[in-house]
Amino acid sequence: MLPQSSAGGAAHALAQLPVRTALPALRAALDGPGTAVLCAPPGTGKTTLVPLVLAGLTGEGPVRRVLVAEPRRIAARAAARRMAWLLGGKVGEDIGFTVRGERRAGPRTVVEVVTTGVLLQRLQRDPELAGVDVVVLDECHERHLDADTSAAFLLDVRETLRPELRLVAASATTDAQGWARLLGGPDGAAPVVEATGVSHPVGVVWAPPERPVRPAHGMRVDPALLTHVASVVRRALREQSGDVLCFLPGVGEIGRVAGELTGVDAEVLQVHGRAPAEVQDAVLAGGDGARRVVLATSVAESSLTVPGVRVVVDSGLARVPRTDHARGLSALTTVRASRAAGRQRAGRAGREAPGVVYRCWSEGEDGRLPAFPDPEIKVADLTAFALQAACWGDPAASGLALLDAPPAGALAAAREVLTAIGAVDEDGRATERGTRMARLGLHPRLARALVDGAPEVGVRRAAEVVALLSEEPPRAYGDDLAAAWRTARRGGDAYAARWRQEARRLASAAGEPGARPGSGSGSASGSGEVSGAGEVSGAGRGPGAGRRPGVGEGAAAARSTAGGSGTGTNGSRNPAGSSPTDDAVAGLIAALAFPERVARVRGVGSYLMASGTGAELAGAGPRPGTQAGDTSRLREAGWLAVAVADRPVGAVSARVRLAAVIDEATACAAARALYSSGEEVRWSDGDVVARTVTRLGAIELAARPLTAPDPGLLRDAVVSGLRREGLGLLRWSAGAMSLRQRMAFLHRELGAPWPDVSDAALLERVEEWLGVELGRARRRADLERVDAGQALARLLPWATGDAARFEELAPERIEVPSGSRVRVDYGGEQPVLAVKLQELFGRQESPRVADGRVPVLVHLLSPAGRPAAVTADLASFWRDGYRSVRAELRGRYPKHPWPEDPSTAEPTRHTTARLKRG
Repeated sequence: MLPQSSAGGAAHALAQLPVRTALPALRAALDGPGTAVLCAPPGTGKTTLVPLVLAGLTGEGPVRRVLVAEPRRIAARAAARRMAWLLGGKVGEDIGFTVRGERRAGPRTVVEVVTTGVLLQRLQRDPELAGVDVVVLDECHERHLDADTSAAFLLDVRETLRPELRLVAASATTDAQGWARLLGGPDGAAPVVEATGVSHPVGVVWAPPERPVRPAHGMRVDPALLTHVASVVRRALREQSGDVLCFLPGVGEIGRVAGELTGVDAEVLQVHGRAPAEVQDAVLAGGDGARRVVLATSVAESSLTVPGVRVVVDSGLARVPRTDHARGLSALTTVRASRAAGRQRAGRAGREAPGVVYRCWSEGEDGRLPAFPDPEIKVADLTAFALQAACWGDPAASGLALLDAPPAGALAAAREVLTAIGAVDEDGRATERGTRMARLGLHPRLARALVDGAPEVGVRRAAEVVALLSEEPPRAYGDDLAAAWRTARRGGDAYAARWRQEARRLASAAGEPGARPGSGSGSASGSGEVSGAGEVSGAGRGPGAGRRPGVGEGAAAARSTAGGSGTGTNGSRNPAGSSPTDDAVAGLIAALAFPERVARVRGVGSYLMASGTGAELAGAGPRPGTQAGDTSRLREAGWLAVAVADRPVGAVSARVRLAAVIDEATACAAARALYSSGEEVRWSDGDVVARTVTRLGAIELAARPLTAPDPGLLRDAVVSGLRREGLGLLRWSAGAMSLRQRMAFLHRELGAPWPDVSDAALLERVEEWLGVELGRARRRADLERVDAGQALARLLPWATGDAARFEELAPERIEVPSGSRVRVDYGGEQPVLAVKLQELFGRQESPRVADGRVPVLVHLLSPAGRPAAVTADLASFWRDGYRSVRAELRGRYPKHPWPEDPSTAEPTRHTTARLKRG
């Protein structure tokens, strides 16, 4: 128990905050069912005072150990500092925190704040969470994948190992009922405890741009919008008092707006996940009286208060992860922020006094925004999640209590990656290798690179390159991974400091002797578009493991045997026995992490990746701050290992952002699982091409003609060609076309057993009716000689005997009274008989087909063969229509008979004169 003075300070703060009204109900819920959902608006004390109360540090209730999980490191550190200040102590004593790379907690610590990634690590290592009495999942509304996974694991722990473990899901804006159902489980919904907020009023000023701006796509934000945001910040400084907090989607946009605010009468500060801890701490500690403009990403939305802020300027944009599973390219994408995020952001202005929010969009647009952000489990790369689930003992994640089930396609894609790197076996269960990878606190791809690369190039060097890949270097470091590595080694900026710390942690985790141990584990925070380093946690065996089969050895991943087979700047190999160059090391590690992105040149600055996706390098000139020639070196390379790439909206090829020069041997060693060699017979450019081909995924390494291809492969290629180019490859004579039209007519009018002979149906059954001809076809010319009509006749219903009536039901020709046999046209909706009028004299009824069901439409022709009349009722025509036709045509064709009564006249094909001679 704390000294009375310390407890009294926290109790006094508690008495001033609205959360106090919810505490009795929260205690009752935790002492009863053991789970609760706490809904408390910003500023009520849910993040900093509720944990102190639950831990018994305010002077009431028993002392319990409380673990608070925050989605971000900056929030975790800020919450711990605030609680320690309330108790009059220091961080690391009664209040502590653990984030990736930093731990300040000790044996006296009662309340520990951790990131959700750290929580997942602990659950995997110690599912019982020995010594922990209460877990608070803060800001659960943000639906980060680590938070959702942590909740699922904790509920599994409560069900199977520790039913006494208390669990609180806390948020200001969330789907309270959904979380209540999840936490309550089969026994009914968990209690929802609400704290009534008394936050200060926040006025809304709608400040859309005067002119339309282009919608954000990918990582691009219209510069015109950022200029507008900067102007709104200047306006807010003029119209309001107090500090201004401006929300922007990413670090690049923060830098641009900061540049446009040069000269304002205020200190401009930047807060984001990459900012050094001391900078973040200074912002959260408050100013010294001078006005401040704080430019922040979504890290400032919740869990912390920026002192002095009375105004919020909201750009309305957020950056979220998206994954293109078909191409294997992940990306951070800029989207419109949800209405829930807008409320959270606006609430920052009313934490200490009445405030104002300037929204850079119109009131009409606001109603069309999504209510809540997309859960990460629906849109993000699930490779790390799949490994988490496998290590927990539930590879399919079917037994996990999740608000949203993982998409089947994304989970299957993740399983393929894990199988390829040997992290899981064929059944999806974690291998010992996979467990080791998960414990590194990296995305599984990067863990694979470290595990397999360290024996080849050394633990320290492998760890340094992996650290570069886990957080994409600044743009100023350039596109060349090896050059960026050298820049980081000699750099004194904030990124270089974080990189060195992470490299030391990874070297220690990978087992380098003498490496300084990392001060905490946790998830690897992804920052690059496609760096593959999303929030990931470690490994272990969850409570589900005991209910499932044991773990076997997974397939071993491809391992480079070329220990320095990468190329230097001149593309030459390393001398035997020498240490591999930086370029070789960087290339090997990047290729091991992203084997499907090894790429071979196919034009100046243009590459084809093993995945089949094209890749284009950036502009020819080096970026500002890069060494001359860094970019050009990539452009001169025959092979690249692409570490970071994105695909702009509407672009065919990916855009390379970070890559290393490699050679073919390194590419083949790293991507060995994609290597294949065999006969390849396919339809290409209108013909069959048969070759023996060696490939690395979609990259063709070598090929030679195949003189005696497998007949089955030939047949498949010809079928593929037919289905791609259509039935026009065959020879369709007039008779063949007539046969097809007659068969189509009977299928339409009578149905089964008469077959469907549409293009789609024939292509679907092509091997059935073209089987013999397909077996003989070797090229396009062979198909052009095939008599389609002869082959098509095989589809007639011979087995049932109905084929014998084909001519009766759909006669090719009909005999008319003159004795002529006239062809029937079945190409339209109704059969047509086109015949000279005189040849039908004496016939009263129109012909009928299909067992008399369908009348034939008669086109009556003049002696010159031109249409004179159309009828389906000859008797009616002779009676009513013939006279007008006779009056019009008898003068034009006087040599032909035009009797007054055609119904009794003699039919003829001849002129009157010939009739007389006969």
